[in-house]
Amino acid sequence: MALKIQSLKINKRLSTQELLQEIYQGLEQGETEFEIAACGQHDIGGPLWSPKGRLTFKVTNPGQRLGSMCMDGTTIIVEGSASADVGWLNAGGEIIVRGDGGDTAGHCAAAGKIYIGGRGGTRTGSLMKHDPAYAPPELWLLKNVGSFGFEFMGGGIAVVCGVDTPAGLPILGDRACAGMVGGTVYFRGEPGSVSLATVKIEELDEQDKKFLTAGLPVFLQKIQREQLLTQLKDLTQWKKIVAKSYAERAAAKSQSGAVKNFHKSEWLQNVPGGIFGDIYPDDSRVITLVNHAADRLRIPEWRNYIYAAPCESACPAGIPSQVRFALLRQNKIEEAYRLILEYTPFPGSVCGSVCPNLCMEACSRCRVDTPLNIKALGTFSADIPPPPITAAAGQKIAVVGSGVGGLTAAWLLRLRGHTVTVYEKDAQIGGKLFHAVSRERLNFEILQKELKRLQSVGIEFKTNTPVDQKLYKKLKKDYDFVVLAIGAYQPKTPPWPGKEKILPSLEFLRRVNNGEKPQIGEKVVVIGCGNSGMDVIFGAYSCGAKEVTAIDVQKPSAFAEEIARAETLGAKLLWPAFTEAITDAGVKLKDGRVLPADTVIIAIGEAPILDGLLDKPELERGYLKTGAGRLYESNVYALGDLTKLGLLVEAIGGGREAALRIHAALTNAEYLAPKTVLAPDKLALEYFIQEENPAQIGEESQTTVGEQGRTTVGEQGRTTVGEQSRTTVGEQSRTTVGEQGRTTVGEQGRTTVCEPLKEALRCISCGTCRDCQMCLKSCPENAITRVVVDGGDYKYVSEPKKCIGCGICAGVCPCGIWTLKDNPL
Repeated sequence: MALKIQSLKINKRLSTQELLQEIYQGLEQGETEFEIAACGQHDIGGPLWSPKGRLTFKVTNPGQRLGSMCMDGTTIIVEGSASADVGWLNAGGEIIVRGDGGDTAGHCAAAGKIYIGGRGGTRTGSLMKHDPAYAPPELWLLKNVGSFGFEFMGGGIAVVCGVDTPAGLPILGDRACAGMVGGTVYFRGEPGSVSLATVKIEELDEQDKKFLTAGLPVFLQKIQREQLLTQLKDLTQWKKIVAKSYAERAAAKSQSGAVKNFHKSEWLQNVPGGIFGDIYPDDSRVITLVNHAADRLRIPEWRNYIYAAPCESACPAGIPSQVRFALLRQNKIEEAYRLILEYTPFPGSVCGSVCPNLCMEACSRCRVDTPLNIKALGTFSADIPPPPITAAAGQKIAVVGSGVGGLTAAWLLRLRGHTVTVYEKDAQIGGKLFHAVSRERLNFEILQKELKRLQSVGIEFKTNTPVDQKLYKKLKKDYDFVVLAIGAYQPKTPPWPGKEKILPSLEFLRRVNNGEKPQIGEKVVVIGCGNSGMDVIFGAYSCGAKEVTAIDVQKPSAFAEEIARAETLGAKLLWPAFTEAITDAGVKLKDGRVLPADTVIIAIGEAPILDGLLDKPELERGYLKTGAGRLYESNVYALGDLTKLGLLVEAIGGGREAALRIHAALTNAEYLAPKTVLAPDKLALEYFIQEENPAQIGEESQTTVGEQGRTTVGEQGRTTVGEQSRTTVGEQSRTTVGEQGRTTVGEQGRTTVCEPLKEALRCISCGTCRDCQMCLKSCPENAITRVVVDGGDYKYVSEPKKCIGCGICAGVCPCGIWTLKDNPL
């Protein structure tokens, strides 16, 4: 029994919303058949579905969009005529109208069948399309259609029978099939003014005859006009319209006589010099509606690695992780792992262990799901041998201090062939990374490997050698350049009463890292909740402390991961907490509380010790003030904690900048500033959202990163594996990426799983070409070619004579490589 719905109740018409709500209620109650007496309500029989089976709607007097987005499994039958948009965006439903169909019937239909037992209005069948994965949509009409029928049709089948069409009236109206690029329109009778510029009228072939012979009886049965079959089955009265191929349209265009030919043969012959020839001679140029070469309004440029990726820009050391991932995608494993050594000698111990990884915070992948695991990638470079060293250049550089900043400068200068001597006051090189970072955070085994690698390249180390003012002056005289990287080791201790009872964090951590266990008692208070404070907490528990409290005047600045680990061990963090005095009982706060403590350790920062080294140095908030580019004197650079407390990676970035500036000065080269970061809106993130197989976006050829990626990859002088690089890896590693998955970091269960290939495929490759060839395959003019250049690299080139400046290449590029610039005509 069908559910009957009256849309006019007690002289009150139901609104479309009210009528649809009654339908939805019926569906919820399990109804599958509906008889609807409508009064012009819209959207009846739309995108509905029922687990009970096929839905059937019998409707009278429907309004617009009957069966819009109708789905497979739905049948709609209209007794009489329907309003506009019947079967709009039909997605598989069967729609039967036993009267006229109104305007735009079948508009944008993609599947299903529409049967109309009368006329169709203007733009009937416009924008029909066909997904090859499904059967094509069908639109059958008994009589004729209005103007602009089947406009921009892209696929599907339309059948116009021409029954009862008044004499002299074309059955397809005016300007039928304009812009049609696909599909078939079968018609019987006089078609009218068909747009023959893009379509052609043909006789039926055997396949067409089989289709109509099988389909006409079904159509007539649906609209209850079976008696017309004898009249319609004479297929000699039928013809079809199909779209011309691209080649046919191009040939017709060339035969039509281009404007250029008319200009030459007609215009200039009859109007010598042009209509303004007496003022300015006609140069005979013809600028058409679609322009090429110099007449384009916009010109595309393949700007590979012109901009820095967000990860590269955010990294203080400027490490281009997107290039590392590109090399991994090309299966250049060793080359990918070696690249980072052009930026830092500490890829595992800093990047892979203690760095906060600002690169991951900036990763564009965060806008899709989660950032790439760049942190763990650093540990894969721990066992890579050092790059070859450039031939000796003859220049000498002295580095004072062997923390990460000084050692980075020494490493990069040595790779470029300079003679480097490092002066260190302690017996052990490594600075705070070695002495003051808790082994809880640092993979000490990796650090030892990296220090050994650094010592293997020929840098001279003079340990146990403090540099005083006399030696400093001698270094400035004897060496071409001096790098000051002595760090900051003087604890900052406010003038609290009892401050002499405080133990400096550097002293405590140095002893712990040397294997000692200082006697600190069971209760410890740590002043300072930064990362150094967390290191002290870890060290305190390792020395037997039972209760550790850390206080700060502000919200703790330590990394969230370190805070969570400290709290897991049992530490309590209090803030804001203001210290008033240090007593034998512990730490007295300004609010009157006393925090019991056997030992109080301070970790609120350090200042540089400059007495005896520099004569009247200019300071800024307690740190050495430098000029532009970290230059302190004419041949002296200063960096790291000496100039400002910061992250270890910031010291590495400072050491790298100093090294590149010194190398540029010694070789009469230009120091190249950092690149501008790629604008976020240049990326097409849609390609990467919810992708089931990330390899689909740019499985690359076995090539290198790109033409511009092989020469001065960083405008700071950062180089990849190319012309100015000192890595010169000639052969591709034989190790496959699949073997490289490993679990890192740490000796106490702190692990990070990294699968390099998987992460490489997830990389959006911001600003660096993925070689996905989407631009090449999408260009409508076939203007783009992929060119292999010297060394096996590649580049994409747009041919000006073919390019029309449409910008599709820039629009489809997922990585922001193609850029359109205005052409100043």
